[in-house]
Amino acid sequence: MQPDEPLQNVAEDSAPTTRCRIMATANTFFHEIGYQKTTVADIARALKMSPANVYRFFDSKKAINEAVLERLIGEVEALLAGIANRPGLSPTARLVSAIEALHRYSMDRYERYPRIHEMVEAAMGESWEVCRHHLAGVTGVLERIIREGVRTGEFETPDPAVAAGCIHVAIARYTHPLLVCQPILPPVPPLDAMIGFLLRGLAPARAYSEAGVEGGAGSEAEGCAPS
Repeated sequence: MQPDEPLQNVAEDSAPTTRCRIMATANTFFHEIGYQKTTVADIARALKMSPANVYRFFDSKKAINEAVLERLIGEVEALLAGIANRPGLSPTARLVSAIEALHRYSMDRYERYPRIHEMVEAAMGESWEVCRHHLAGVTGVLERIIREGVRTGEFETPDPAVAAGCIHVAIARYTHPLLVCQPILPPVPPLDAMIGFLLRGLAPARAYSEAGVEGGAGSEAEGCAPS
């Protein structure tokens, strides 16, 4: 399995420092033999240096893992920020696009890069600081989209931050590394059904009085509502 392009080229895209070389080499091992089996000695041997020299730049294997993971999840945050800032999209369209993008990214990583997915699973399970920052960043993007929807009258909620947190929790089954690969869990609604449900929760009260509860959040939400 070949490393994904952004991480494979980390040393080429940055100054040719030893730190970057360590990260790039660690990423290659994570792809080839997995996160759990990779040791600092493996990384040092590939770089023709001693483990002690590696520890001059990273104080532990966990620190190397976090640095590699930080670059990986940085791609996700950049993707979501791009959706949130995309001109010509309504807040509803941005929210739907952001949720769908998170789902596609999680499934793609699980299916195409199972060994890297193993590292992400471990990081989530151990609550690494980089993961906590990432989760806060994703919720922050959702909040920004919701606030824009409130401003334009498309959404209605007394607290966009709480609403964003609720949505993030609601989509976890479709986006969380520990859950997307668990077929033994009870069946869940299709993603578009869940999105439609969430959009109806954000719809202004007038949408219900004008179109009825079945109408949801309007024409944009109807395309995502359960059939």
